[in-house]
Amino acid sequence: MGKKSRVKTQKSGSGASAVVSPKEMTNLISELLQKCSSAAPSGGKEWDEYIQIRGLVEKIRKKQKGMSILFEGNREDYFSDLMSWAQENGASTDSFTVANFGTEGYGLRATRDIKAEELFLWIPRKMLMTVESAQNSVLGPLHGQDRILQAMGNVTLALHLLCERANPASFWLPYIRSLPHEYDTPLYYQQEDVQLLLGTQAVQDVLSQYKNTARQYAYFYKLVQTHLAASKLPLKDSFTFDDYRWAVSSVMTRQNQIPTEDGSRVTLALIPLWDMCNHTNGLITTGYNLEDDRCECVALQDYKENEQIYIFYGTRSNAEFVIHNGFFFQDNAHDRVKIKLGVSKSERLYAMKAEVLARAGIPASCIFALHCNEPPISAQLLAFLRVFCMTEEELKDYLLGDRAINKVFTLGNTEFPVSWENEIKLWTFLETRAALLLKTYKTTSEEDRSMLEKPDLSLNSRLAIQLRLAEKQILEKASASGQAKRLHFQKKLEEGAPLPRYEESDIALLENTDTDAKLPIILRKLEEVEEGQEIQTEEHSHFLNGEKSVFTMGVKANGEKVQEEIEEIGKDSGLASVESSNQKGQKVANLSAIRTEDNPKENSE
Repeated sequence: MGKKSRVKTQKSGSGASAVVSPKEMTNLISELLQKCSSAAPSGGKEWDEYIQIRGLVEKIRKKQKGMSILFEGNREDYFSDLMSWAQENGASTDSFTVANFGTEGYGLRATRDIKAEELFLWIPRKMLMTVESAQNSVLGPLHGQDRILQAMGNVTLALHLLCERANPASFWLPYIRSLPHEYDTPLYYQQEDVQLLLGTQAVQDVLSQYKNTARQYAYFYKLVQTHLAASKLPLKDSFTFDDYRWAVSSVMTRQNQIPTEDGSRVTLALIPLWDMCNHTNGLITTGYNLEDDRCECVALQDYKENEQIYIFYGTRSNAEFVIHNGFFFQDNAHDRVKIKLGVSKSERLYAMKAEVLARAGIPASCIFALHCNEPPISAQLLAFLRVFCMTEEELKDYLLGDRAINKVFTLGNTEFPVSWENEIKLWTFLETRAALLLKTYKTTSEEDRSMLEKPDLSLNSRLAIQLRLAEKQILEKASASGQAKRLHFQKKLEEGAPLPRYEESDIALLENTDTDAKLPIILRKLEEVEEGQEIQTEEHSHFLNGEKSVFTMGVKANGEKVQEEIEEIGKDSGLASVESSNQKGQKVANLSAIRTEDNPKENSE
């Protein structure tokens, strides 16, 4: 297959690393685990905790310098091996090649004309790295005895990846050698880059991501050193924080769900070659064909020879792209920011409002989203705000009035206002709330734009500022939209315009729209939920397409908590794993590779 595997021990700047006593390292690891397992700090102290954890991690990294196992050369040196390996094992390779697309990084370039919806790429199961292949590998004995690994499939994949990287005879070596050497996610940010995100909605997820990764590393370091079932792992003599950060990032940016061989459940997988595709707006066009037991991808659009082939990663916000994939997508049609809203239990009309909301299927305390497009709010948020702003008489009408049960379902329909006064109040509230949120930022939009013009700005600093600016732009649009709506309905009220009359035939069920759908992601704080759900840990997924596929696929993530000791490592975990389900509870298999190095719009290579 061409070049032989070339592995070397990383050297520090002054040559071989200094010898670190096992006791010294064990003490540092124990201190890190204790610090990362402590209770969440009180409000405003998260940054201080991050600095402390980062300080411990940097001490560990310094003492581990020169201990990591790396491949020689650049990753592009191994792309030809990747293509040959894929062809030898039954994957399609005759329609594309791997190419460098500048700021977009590496991707797939068409070597012939490809028609929209044409099947051009398939990858058989045997090429995939999965939880099942991990169980059948040298990692199997430890997986069978450690409940953390059993509960967190993506952590299993990360350790599986590290074990195979250290094995010169690994079947997956052509794939592993083609992976990025490092990533552009916040796990790789300098402290000053993270500091640029202070005051943004995204910063809490960034700080949690770092804390959880450090906690997991400390836990598994101790496990690898002490557990009998880990004695034969190639990680025992060399398992650095940088190793784990790399493996976590590789899994975080590439992990997907596929069905098991019998189709009875889903499992996690890394999908070689296909995960080189970059992102653009569109529809998900990848599925899993159980009959042929392979991942299949059809073309999103027509591609001419030599054009880059894109796929759609799903309806992710730019916060999700930056935090979990390391790029900012300038033309993101699905960008949004979170907004937490709730009816105060001390309010006199709380019980009535909570009852109307319950009939509409909306909790009294929710996380919603403000969208980058028009309208900035979903049907569910419109319904919530209408109830939130109702008078006692209006509440009685929706609880006890004529056809009250059916009228509840018009709450999310823009065509049937509760009253002109109610519309004025809700849009005034939105306008004011968005304006207040804008005041929490440490810089203005103009200042951010000015900073982005600096030619010496690092990539990670640029990503942080772009994300910060994008949040503000969405809030600015929401505030402006609220003002325009408020003025519109004030005019209706002043003109004495009649309210549209509700008829039984006009009933419009309150449903999520495509713009409301939100896919879960890996390495995130698990308080983020699908819009309109209670503020609690939830799992969610998305309906996807895939011709011939028994399972259709999208992005996988999020975590479940199983027993106290698993919660300690896995809660809010960067790599906590659960099965996804759609809104009806039917299990689906997710597949939408999102990578960091092979990404659109921004790339360090």
